[in-house]
Amino acid sequence: MELAGTVAPEDTHYAVVGAPLDASTSFRPGARFGPRRIREFANSFEAYDQHTGLRFPDLGVTDHGDIHPGADTEEYLTFLQSVLTEYHDSGTTPLVLGGEHTVTVAGVRATDPDVYICLDAHLDLRESYRGDPLSHATVTRHALDVADEAVVLGARSGSEVEFDRAEDDDVTVVPPDEVADWEPPEGKTAYCSVDIDAADPGFAPGTGTPEPFGLDPTTMHDVVRSVAPQCVGFDVVEVNDRDDGQAAALGAKLLRAFAFAHADRTG
Repeated sequence: MELAGTVAPEDTHYAVVGAPLDASTSFRPGARFGPRRIREFANSFEAYDQHTGLRFPDLGVTDHGDIHPGADTEEYLTFLQSVLTEYHDSGTTPLVLGGEHTVTVAGVRATDPDVYICLDAHLDLRESYRGDPLSHATVTRHALDVADEAVVLGARSGSEVEFDRAEDDDVTVVPPDEVADWEPPEGKTAYCSVDIDAADPGFAPGTGTPEPFGLDPTTMHDVVRSVAPQCVGFDVVEVNDRDDGQAAALGAKLLRAFAFAHADRTG
């Protein structure tokens, strides 16, 4: 079963958009292959979802294809944002496939959520990294230019300055051992981003900056399903080709779980 197909515009409720940006990866490159890998490993999944009783082909998911980057990251994010904004404004929920985490900036700008919720091993609160203000290590900071608050689930790595910034009232950091008991904020629109390195690398080794002592897939699945009903956008990022498909399969399954839960509780 494919991740998405071709759906008539009037029947489209979700749009998969590939964003294979791979400009600032700081350890192991390859995020440019993420969209292709996620689509590939989604092919083996059953159409039926036992949690909701829904079938994936009935959700109205279309595949926009990939939007390929040029040399200018800011220009790319602006164009990606315009595509995602068009979907959002038409009532279609964008589902973005990264690419490095920087593509999330376009998703948050396009959907303008109250809260940014991210599963991530890293805080990503830097002003810049290695001189790059649009590094994948700056995403949460950029998200806070749009959202009123940020919640980082599973964070276990960051600089001293980032942990100091995380003490402010607009940031909530939930360590891995507390994520299972976390509950989404009520009455707020959200954008949910899954950086696949939130998972322990034993479950998802195919990522750019693996960080031990992370989340298990079941916890990630539960979180994604719990936040889906209030979300205006979703992405899976930082999947690369450095494993046998574990990261891509997990990312694809979480994206589908999001779509099922979102469709079930809002439709």
